[in-house]
Amino acid sequence: GSMAAAGAAEVAQALSRPLGCLQEPGCGRAARLRALEAIRAEVQERPLPGAVLQEVFGAQLVRPLARCLAGDAAERCRELALQLLCHGLSHGDRPGEALPVLLPALAQRLCPPQGFEPSEELRLGLVRLLSLLLQRCAASAAPYLADVIRILQATLLDHYAEVRRESCRCAVACAQAMPEHFHMQSESLIKPLMQTISHQHYRVRVDVIQATGTVIQFGNAKSVDDVLSHLAQRLFDEIPKVRHAVTTVVGEWLLHLRDRYSYFHKLIPLLLGSFTDEIPENTKLAWTYWEKIGLQWEKENEEDLKDKMDFSVSPSHYPKGVTRPGLGCRELVSRNLSKILPGLCHDITDWVESTRIKASQLLYTLLLHAEDHITQHMELLLRTLYQACLDEESDVVKNCVKAAELIGTFVSPKVSLRLITSAFEKTPKPSCIMVLTAVIRGSPKEIFQPHLADLGNTLSQAGVCQRSEEVFYMEQLLCCVQALIEVCQEDCKEISLQLMKVLVTIMAIPCSQHLKEKVEETMSSLAEVQQLDSFLCLYKQHIIQLMEWVSVSCDCWTCYSPEILQLEVIATHSGPVIGEALNNFILILKTCLQPDRDPQMRLKLFTVLSQLLQKASETVNSQGLFPSYLETVIKDILAPNLQWHAGRTAAAIRTTAVSCLWALIRCEMLSPKEILKVKDELMPQIIAAMDEDSKITRLMACRIVGVFLEVCGGQFDEDKFTKTYTEVLKRLDDASGEVRLAAAHTLTNWFKCLKDSDVKSAMESHIEFLYQELLIYLDDPDQNTQNAVLEVLKEGSVLYPELLVKEIEGVVHKHQTPAYCNQLLHHIQSATASA
Repeated sequence: GSMAAAGAAEVAQALSRPLGCLQEPGCGRAARLRALEAIRAEVQERPLPGAVLQEVFGAQLVRPLARCLAGDAAERCRELALQLLCHGLSHGDRPGEALPVLLPALAQRLCPPQGFEPSEELRLGLVRLLSLLLQRCAASAAPYLADVIRILQATLLDHYAEVRRESCRCAVACAQAMPEHFHMQSESLIKPLMQTISHQHYRVRVDVIQATGTVIQFGNAKSVDDVLSHLAQRLFDEIPKVRHAVTTVVGEWLLHLRDRYSYFHKLIPLLLGSFTDEIPENTKLAWTYWEKIGLQWEKENEEDLKDKMDFSVSPSHYPKGVTRPGLGCRELVSRNLSKILPGLCHDITDWVESTRIKASQLLYTLLLHAEDHITQHMELLLRTLYQACLDEESDVVKNCVKAAELIGTFVSPKVSLRLITSAFEKTPKPSCIMVLTAVIRGSPKEIFQPHLADLGNTLSQAGVCQRSEEVFYMEQLLCCVQALIEVCQEDCKEISLQLMKVLVTIMAIPCSQHLKEKVEETMSSLAEVQQLDSFLCLYKQHIIQLMEWVSVSCDCWTCYSPEILQLEVIATHSGPVIGEALNNFILILKTCLQPDRDPQMRLKLFTVLSQLLQKASETVNSQGLFPSYLETVIKDILAPNLQWHAGRTAAAIRTTAVSCLWALIRCEMLSPKEILKVKDELMPQIIAAMDEDSKITRLMACRIVGVFLEVCGGQFDEDKFTKTYTEVLKRLDDASGEVRLAAAHTLTNWFKCLKDSDVKSAMESHIEFLYQELLIYLDDPDQNTQNAVLEVLKEGSVLYPELLVKEIEGVVHKHQTPAYCNQLLHHIQSATASA
């Protein structure tokens, strides 16, 4: 001690002049600076023992330096004073003695309103000095805690980022220096910390987060509530280090916070939210903390968990490639789920997209931990998922679908299906079907099997599968059927018919053209799981039941009935199989094609029939059974619809009816024998049809009349012959070249029929008239017509050659192209000669 005293006396001697100068009232700036430099030379630049330094520092230097720091007008003087004070505090061995002098000086310089240090670098130095004081003095600084807090409340909001960062470190030093006292005052720092947590410099944000962690760890845990939303916001920070800091703070709290049990439900979502961070290091950090937290919780609750630890068998069905979290982690989530879920479900439907994405990711993680504890939260979960699956952000939908798959994995289908199908009954939304599909995909096949029949019946109810023609809805319904087939495989045999009804319904929706291929693929896979060769075998298996299903209400169909389009799919998509269901099919047609039924509907059905008849041998007649239904088709279906009625739809119906008849004739299903049976009924209507507005109808009618003449013209009486030729002749004036040629061909048949007929002589004057008319067309401006008429006249010349020659000679000189007349004369002469 005496040596220290002697050394101190010597230094004091050397310091007396400069100190005297500093204390002189009129001492100028230059003199003050020289004095401070001299003090530095004595104290800082000589290696003094700590005891000596402390002696000099405490007794002589602290007060004048503090005064200089607080009030000197020259920045350089304040700077030197600061340096000297830091040196004294770092190297002296009783730093606590300086507290009563220094803290008021710091407050005076850093706390508004009285003091404001204008130099940024000096403000930084002052806060560093405060940190140093707290580190060196520890608990002995406790009486000055209020001053420290007041200073930090100001400096945490300093304009200079580095001052804010140092203030954060200083707050940490303060908390660690005097924990017993600190927690009384800690709340005062929360507001300024939160005001600076979103500072534009990311390093400031990191320091604030770390400081917040320590301040609350050593301070009052109630503050957790004030900082939670700010920390949650920082999980969206674009700088990975900031997110890393949040994870560390939350992880530490969950391990060490004194009141952590009260805050589990608030902190767990923040930590688990980092599982989906895009930076692997952050994800790994979160998992590492979480595993530690789970294990610590297991240890702390060993008694409570005894039974569970012994029987904690892993579930037989678990998501592929996912590691099952430990028991403590699962229990922590399960026990806090009822407090976490309501807020989370609210966030999943928030207006901010990033919040919805984060919340949907977290939902998956929570359900993975909760396992069968999900069951008691199903109502809320499903409500949320129905809404979230309609989100326009695909990531939200993807995460929610993954979460819904976990419902399939962990919740008994008895519960989940009852709730989901009762939601269907209210208003089936596409999102209900999406959730159902996900639940199916997550379910184990054997557990699902007992519920298949009910589900098949639900899906094939009109209220579900015909609820909407919206494409999105139909796409979801199709995915649902695909999921059932993928998961349940051969078990689907028992609901094969119901699934076919659903698939036919989807295919029959007018706007689902792009789905046709997918529906067909789905039918093929449904066939495959039943060991059938193709989807046609499915139709074979179910065609009668499908016909009965579709036709239940056919007595009251209108053109808007979805069943018409379903019938079309069944009849046209089943290829040759429709030939095995003619009984049902013809009955439906007969019922719906009565002339008093809705015209638009009849038109739709006729179009289907006409389409099938174009390829009869590959469709309705694949089994050779169609002829036995011919009479019904012609008498009860075609004939009544060939009757003339006003209106465009009626005309279109007649067109399709005529084309059905022409198809029957062309594929030779309507044999000569059959034609004889129906000619009296049909002939007048077909003749009338030659005058229709539709060119195609006139063309087919001309051709049909030609065939009727060929088959049974020999039995026509005078009246029939007359009616026929007068109508066909008009067609030689038709606007369509095709119709004119068909009419010519039909007139050729007419002449052929008369050749051997008993009424030939009775028809002489008609034949003469026809010769005259045809000769006019022989000079038609259209060469094709001329050639066709020449052939007709060659055929007709056999009947009364002299008569025809006389007619030709009467007109040949008037013709523009007499060559045709001469050709005809030549033909008659050679025919007569050879005869």
